[in-house]
Amino acid sequence: MMDSTTQKWLDWIAKLQSLAQAGLYYSHNDFDLERYEEIRTITVKMMASVSDLPLAKVRDLFCNETGYQTPKLDTRAAIFKDGKILLVHEGTGKWSLPGGWCDVDQSVASNTVKEAKEEAGLDVEIERVIAIDDWRRHNKTNHPYGIIKIFSLCRVLGGDFRPNIETTETRYFAENELPEDLAVEKNSLDQIHRCFAAYHNSDWQTTVD
Repeated sequence: MMDSTTQKWLDWIAKLQSLAQAGLYYSHNDFDLERYEEIRTITVKMMASVSDLPLAKVRDLFCNETGYQTPKLDTRAAIFKDGKILLVHEGTGKWSLPGGWCDVDQSVASNTVKEAKEEAGLDVEIERVIAIDDWRRHNKTNHPYGIIKIFSLCRVLGGDFRPNIETTETRYFAENELPEDLAVEKNSLDQIHRCFAAYHNSDWQTTVD
């Protein structure tokens, strides 16, 4: 997690970027458009200077959308077997809950099901939502935009894992045996522990930031 001062700067920069993007979308005055474009260019330089992202990467992230900026959605499937949770081993060498960005043609539920199939080879259905998290409060921050993460408890209907371009293996872990090399920007220890808590508690109430 970043220190509080750096996080404040990232939040301010992201807000300035969203205002510049909205101005570019809604304004029809050439002079205003020029000013908003300049503000967005400055935010790119600011973000690159306070984060671990290169300038070109920040520009791609900041300047590839139009319209009013909203957070991105990330869905994660919590799948259990014999009291253990399923994690997928990514090509990066880290472990995560199966999941990913919510595609534009998918709902939260369908995207959760799709990602579980693609990354873990399993056919699942959602039982209930565990948590809706603002990732800035829970995860390592390395993106210059807002992200809402949705964790869902899922039931396995069938399927088998096959290595693919995203994941090399799957494994079930007990709560006291979680791997150290977690992809913490995708799922923190606290988030995984909440998945266990929801699994053991049929009256679990969805946590919402």
